[in-house]
Amino acid sequence: MKNPIGYNLDRSPVTAMISSVQNPLIKQIRKLHRTRERQEQNLSLIEGTHLLETALAVNCSLETVCYTEKWQQRQGELAEKLQNQAKRVEIVSPEVLASLATTVNPDGVIATISRHHLHPVPQNPLQLGLVLERLQDPGNLGTIIRTAVATEVQGIWLSLDSVEIDNPKVIRSSAGEWFRSPLVVESDLSALVKKYQAQGVKAIATLPTATKNHWEIDFTRPTLILLGNEGAGLSPQLATLADETVKIPLFGGVESLNVAIATAVILYEARRQLSYSRVD
Repeated sequence: MKNPIGYNLDRSPVTAMISSVQNPLIKQIRKLHRTRERQEQNLSLIEGTHLLETALAVNCSLETVCYTEKWQQRQGELAEKLQNQAKRVEIVSPEVLASLATTVNPDGVIATISRHHLHPVPQNPLQLGLVLERLQDPGNLGTIIRTAVATEVQGIWLSLDSVEIDNPKVIRSSAGEWFRSPLVVESDLSALVKKYQAQGVKAIATLPTATKNHWEIDFTRPTLILLGNEGAGLSPQLATLADETVKIPLFGGVESLNVAIATAVILYEARRQLSYSRVD
C-alpha cells in the first residue's frame, strides 16, 4: 500500500487521489449545486480556504473535505487540522476540484457540512434586529449578513420564500460571517414583528414614500428594521405593522439603492447612534 498522505477522522488512511469526475463521491457532492439535492442530502457546500478556516474556528461539523495536492502543500497546517476534524478527507485532481466548485477559479479546497449548522441564537432582549422579506439574490443576502455581523445586529430573520440561506453564493458573499450570524428562517414574519413590538421593540419599515430620512430615526431604542424584496419592496402586510417608516434620500436622478447597500447605510447610522449613546 502507498504511504498515507493523511488520515480520516476514523484514522483510515487517505492514500489515493481521486482523478475521475465520475467517481460516486464526486458525483454526489456535485449534486449539491442544486437546492433540491442540498435538501435531500441535508448537506451544504462551502468553498475556499477562508471559509474552511472560519468553519474550523467555530467548530462547525465537517462531513467531507476535498482538496488538491498543491493546496495541501501550500496549506499544510490547515490540511492537518481538517484531517483531524472532518469525517472524511479526499485528495482530488485539479480537474475534479473544479467540477465540485461553483466558482470560476477555485483555490483548491471544498467541503460539505450539515445543512442545519447551528447559528447563534438571536439575543434577548433585542437592541437591533433585521427582518428580511422575500430576498432573492444570494449575493445581497451574503453581503447583508456580513454587514449585520460587523454592526453587531443581534438577530436576522428571513422569510421562507427568500433565497436559501445555504446557497453557496450566500455563504461566500458573507466572507465567512455566515457561520457567526444569528440567522433564522421564519415562517411568519408578521407574528415575529408583533411579538417584539409587545416587548417594546419598535419596527422601522424602509419605504420610498416615507417622509423621514434614515438619520432622523431614534435607533437608541430597541429596533427591528424591516427590508423587502429587491424589486417589490416590503409587502403591504408587513409595512402596515411598522411604527415608523424611513427612506434614504437619493440625488442625481437615482431611483433606488441595492438592498444590501441600503441595509448598510441604515445599520451604520444605527450603530453610530448607539455608539454615541454609550459614550453619553
